[in-house]
Amino acid sequence: MKTAIYPGTFDPITRGHLDIVKRAAQLFDRVIVAVSTNPQKDPLFSLEERKRLVEQTVQELPNVEVDVFYELLVSYAQRKKADVIIRGLRAVSDFEYEFQMALVNRKLAPDLVTVYLMPGEKYTYLNSTIVKEVARLGGQVDCFLPPPVVELLKQKLKSFGKGTDS
Repeated sequence: MKTAIYPGTFDPITRGHLDIVKRAAQLFDRVIVAVSTNPQKDPLFSLEERKRLVEQTVQELPNVEVDVFYELLVSYAQRKKADVIIRGLRAVSDFEYEFQMALVNRKLAPDLVTVYLMPGEKYTYLNSTIVKEVARLGGQVDCFLPPPVVELLKQKLKSFGKGTDS
């Protein structure tokens, strides 16, 4: 049984992320979407909210589960007996960072393989930061986000006084 881990902050999960999860679910027996903290980011959603949104978004995929982790990714992957780390590549600009991370991970855990998946072309420009900015400025985000995420994002921005009309 091949297990893949798709790690990320998912703040929030987008349709591009979901596209990657669906592609991974077709390739691997078990996919763990691993929601993490990142000290370099200031998330809009709490870890618990992000986990819940991912769970709601992937609930129809029987071989996908959602978890959170606080440790080094390779340690988490080894603990979960994963064979593969999934990373999404949207554009060439993503490659340099992802390549460096894959090499570090390979050094730390030589048996753990990194697999890059590209989202469908309609999602290649999409990331959570852009979506949050569009929403903060009152733009439509329904086409970028799964429905449960849209509603919580609207509520969150209204509570911060940064209402959205989407």
